[in-house]
Amino acid sequence: MMYYWAPLNKILSYDINLNSPNKGLLSDFMTDVPVDPGVTARTPAVEGLTETEEEELRAELAKVEEEIVTLRQVLAAKERHCGELKRRLGLSTLGGLKQNLSRSWHDVQVSNAYVRTSEKLGEWNEKVTQSDLYKKTQETLSQAGQKTSAALSTMGSAISRKLGDMRNSATFKSFEDRVGTIKKEITTQGTAWPHFIWKC
Repeated sequence: MMYYWAPLNKILSYDINLNSPNKGLLSDFMTDVPVDPGVTARTPAVEGLTETEEEELRAELAKVEEEIVTLRQVLAAKERHCGELKRRLGLSTLGGLKQNLSRSWHDVQVSNAYVRTSEKLGEWNEKVTQSDLYKKTQETLSQAGQKTSAALSTMGSAISRKLGDMRNSATFKSFEDRVGTIKKEITTQGTAWPHFIWKC
């Protein structure tokens, strides 16, 4: 791979006008100077490290990175093998997902954060339910419910009594008699229904 190097002041003075006839052309300030990627990746030695210590650390880093790559490959192979076994056993992906969610929820429930949060919420609940304000609010709501219930019961009784009074009134009796007469006329005349309507 070839890298190009140019001084910053030359790059900043480069013509980037999109309407320029020279756009897209490399100017003379870009020089073909190959740059070794190993050199660019190296940083100056950390203070307090000798060159041999730095080389040892770099070698150890390379070894650890190589082990990480190997472990990732082994893990991927194990996951493929696990998937093949599940497929052969007839275990579905949905079943596996359910198991994973169940296991994750169990892990959450036994985690220290969840347990502490549950305990703290329990303490707050205890404090709130034991507070005078909560008790007064609960009593007030209870009394309001009882009064509402009593008022609805009273209102229902009053409506029922009014309907009874209305049914016993002369107007309602007259209306009831008229409906009875209409019913009687319809049942006795049978097909003479349109004739009856004109008579009314």
